[in-house]
Amino acid sequence: MLQVPFIRENKDLVINRLAVRNIDASAMIEEVLHLDEERRALQTKLDAVLAESNTISKEIGILFKSGQAEKANALKAKTGDLKEESKTLSEQLNTTAEALNQLLYKIPNVPHPSVPKGNTEEDNEEVYKKGDIPKLFDGALPHWELAKKYDIIDFELGNKITGAGFPVYKGKGARLQRALISYFLDKNTAAGYTEYQLPHLVNEASGFGTGQLPDKEGQMYHVTEDNLYLIPTAEVPGTNIFRDVLLNDSDLPIGITGYTPCFRREAGSYGAHVRGLNRLHQFDKVEILRVEHPDNSYQALDTMVDHVKDILNELKLPYRILRLCGGDIGFTSALTYDFEVFSTAQDRWLEISSVSNFETFQANRLKLRFKNSEGKNELAHTLNGSSLALPRVLAGILENYQTEEGIKIPEVLVPYTGFNIIY
Repeated sequence: MLQVPFIRENKDLVINRLAVRNIDASAMIEEVLHLDEERRALQTKLDAVLAESNTISKEIGILFKSGQAEKANALKAKTGDLKEESKTLSEQLNTTAEALNQLLYKIPNVPHPSVPKGNTEEDNEEVYKKGDIPKLFDGALPHWELAKKYDIIDFELGNKITGAGFPVYKGKGARLQRALISYFLDKNTAAGYTEYQLPHLVNEASGFGTGQLPDKEGQMYHVTEDNLYLIPTAEVPGTNIFRDVLLNDSDLPIGITGYTPCFRREAGSYGAHVRGLNRLHQFDKVEILRVEHPDNSYQALDTMVDHVKDILNELKLPYRILRLCGGDIGFTSALTYDFEVFSTAQDRWLEISSVSNFETFQANRLKLRFKNSEGKNELAHTLNGSSLALPRVLAGILENYQTEEGIKIPEVLVPYTGFNIIY
């Protein structure tokens, strides 16, 4: 969440930048400043009462020792009054601080100056495109038909076992899925990311730490009896490794990667744009995360973008990169680049990665700090990216690599699959 001192010192900037998200934040920001002023006034009063009570307590001790019991007892009555006053002030302070926190939880991150104003994904800016869109033969099929033809993904069986959005991968389909996971992890670790195997459920504090709660509560599967949440992405458990951690300047940067299944209760709809692997409730994803010094985080973001580009170049899939507009950027992000692969059989772009810089927004929630070169504690910057989300990458491979003889396997994946064609 945003830091109150930053809001206090940059009120107009915060309001103007949040307007890029199509949010009129004026009233919320004014309320934040009002509550903060009230909180600070209460803290000052409480500190003064506690200091006075402490001074009187010491004086009472001196009076008793010097045999002035009558004066000491008279002062004791005053300490009782001060104790009641401090209790009342503490309760008021806690109430005000909680109201301030609850309001701050509702305010999204301030977009980076490069984020374009816009309302929907139609207003996102294309900043890069690479790869020729292949010309398919007559009778080429979308991936859900290919999955059935070659018996590699069974959507109906998944529906029987669980429900829509939970496919079953079979035979060479399962092998290709596993190959992609291994390839992504190998690329990430070769780039210096440390691999982690992470929990697939997280507690409420972890959800708040990375900003999924309370913003995306309705999109997360909730295990009510234990008050745990199935993860929507490895970003949540991965970033929470650093919750309540004080790092040294020399520890930075930190990069980690991990493979996890991901679970999302996204509202379903109908049509080809959500068929097959296009939108799932359970899917696999390999994530990269970084903890950076604030001076270096945007250079690190560019490095992450280049890393994902390198993977897609090796897979030889046509792709483009979009800078998300204010109306499409995530709640916690300051700047996000989306990667999209072109699905030739569907004749449309499919999102397969988001790479984001959250600046101090998550770190402030997480209390993730580092001791800077001056020996002062400072909030770190956090970043994350999909490297990559598997379903739509797999859809892109099946559709773009299909031939009349079968589905060819990208050359870089053959050492992982052990076969070069599905037929």
